[in-house]
Amino acid sequence: MRVKHTQPPAVTGARGPQRDAATRLLLVSTLAILPLMAGLRPGTATAAGHPARHARHAKVAGIVPAVLDAGASPAAVATPAAFPPAMREVAGMSPRALAMALDAVACARSRGVSGRGDLLTLIDYSLPSTAPRLWVLDLARGKVLFHELVAHGAGSGDNYATRFSNAPDSRQTSLGLFLTGGTYEGGNGYSLKLNGLDPGVNDRAEERRIVMHGAWYVSPDHVQHFGRLGRSWGCPALPAAIAHSVIDVIKDGTFLFSYAGGSALQTVQAALRSACAAPPARGVSPAPAAPAAPATPATGAAITAAATAAITAGTPH
Repeated sequence: MRVKHTQPPAVTGARGPQRDAATRLLLVSTLAILPLMAGLRPGTATAAGHPARHARHAKVAGIVPAVLDAGASPAAVATPAAFPPAMREVAGMSPRALAMALDAVACARSRGVSGRGDLLTLIDYSLPSTAPRLWVLDLARGKVLFHELVAHGAGSGDNYATRFSNAPDSRQTSLGLFLTGGTYEGGNGYSLKLNGLDPGVNDRAEERRIVMHGAWYVSPDHVQHFGRLGRSWGCPALPAAIAHSVIDVIKDGTFLFSYAGGSALQTVQAALRSACAAPPARGVSPAPAAPAAPATPATGAAITAAATAAITAGTPH
């Protein structure tokens, strides 16, 4: 993909056997997300043997469970019950963005999408380009593998991304859930293919040649000189020095979620609810979670299934 050079410039309440279906789904989703969020903590080494010297690690403690909108569909977008002070130590990672990403992954699995469950990449485009806003999370081990700068598309805005699109030639960033593919050597060097999973939101990513790659204009030096990062033609471009390492960790079937606030968030919420309300395609069964290594915590899908059975039977938690 060509690039554009920049110019200077807490739910409470009694629980009983007569709860309605919406309330039970609320509890199921909360129980599914809580173990993944509560176990998140910084690490000192990355997957596949890559050093974490480029990651900005911070203590991750006291993450509160997300609370689903009771009037929404089973996999509706989650919002945080509170923003605990401990979360401020994670260099600005939003618990709402994380909860929404986990919901999107659960929704994709319910539609038959198969992907690895141990890693999750989260990009928060509500943050300025001058702030590290990409996290690679090892959910199985509760570690932050990378925390990096990432550029947005030239058509999306300057320092802040405020416009998003799925349309070719828009040069805008796309939001929503992606599944990573294979790698190749292209015009921007070592690059990672991204498969958009949300119809109408990012499903034209391949057609638009939206990939992850390294770029010279994604650096603190560029920020110092121009007050923001350079911008791509819609790709999530990373610092050239770390791009290869990040790509090698998340390639081949891991989930990546791009988040933003404002009206863009509402668009993604609507797409997520619509997709999760629809039944799986004919002949497609919900995909099982990726096989877990010994001593790996249970996946969200397994936790959800166990919680559903327990609540149906009236077993207290």
